[in-house]
Amino acid sequence: MPEGDTVWQLAHRLHHALAGSPLTRCDLRVPRLATVDLTGREVLAVVPRGKHLLTRFEGGLTLHSPLRMDGTWKLYAPTERWRGGPAHQIRAVLGTAAHTAVGYRLPVLELLRTADESRVVGHLGPDPLGPDWDPAEALRRLLAVPDRPLGEALLDQRNLAGIGNVYKSELCFLLGASPWLPVDRLTTPERAPALARKLLEANRHRPTRVTTSSARSDRRLWVYGRAGRPCLRCGTPVRTADQGPTAEERVTYWCPTCQPSPPPAEPPTPPTR
Repeated sequence: MPEGDTVWQLAHRLHHALAGSPLTRCDLRVPRLATVDLTGREVLAVVPRGKHLLTRFEGGLTLHSPLRMDGTWKLYAPTERWRGGPAHQIRAVLGTAAHTAVGYRLPVLELLRTADESRVVGHLGPDPLGPDWDPAEALRRLLAVPDRPLGEALLDQRNLAGIGNVYKSELCFLLGASPWLPVDRLTTPERAPALARKLLEANRHRPTRVTTSSARSDRRLWVYGRAGRPCLRCGTPVRTADQGPTAEERVTYWCPTCQPSPPPAEPPTPPTR
């Protein structure tokens, strides 16, 4: 799933390719927008908000495209062949004289008034890469449910916008806390939003995400993706477990030595006959 730094990079590329130019092509391939034609309207800006993209057009209109698990946008030159996926996965095409942006596998695509953007992103928490970043508000939201497991609280977009499964696992490691630790038991909870901003800021210009001090491909992340491999700090095998409500379970990586108790709850043992 794209995370905040990835979405920031994508918005940056789209903005520089499209902003300031009128659309020469508009094809929105979802039923309720099938008759919408924005051709001729100037692209004013492409703005990231957590994992959401907001493409603003003259006339006070915004195209909202959250990326969620698999969505993405690809940029092409006018005569370049589109290689982002099969045609049936295309949900949007926005073209100018110089570039064509093609949206693949976008789970949601909606057109709204720019003045109404808060309707689709207003529920999100502070964005570590946003111009209105507020660490105090992020901390207040994280602690609003004191007994909530840290990993779940970090992943909740209403607390911090843009934190995904990679950063959730890496932040818990750097905080030295189990992902199942209740947030109010963190010794210095204010470090959580501060570290989130530090990591996303450090990676928003990088082609490859790094949370350690090493650029080696096998040592760029502390625990994420290292199931069964030695912890880079202590050598203990990294463990994994699903975390979150049943419908929203996400795999979590952690080191049981560097991030001591509590461990994840074990499933109940079935009764013997």
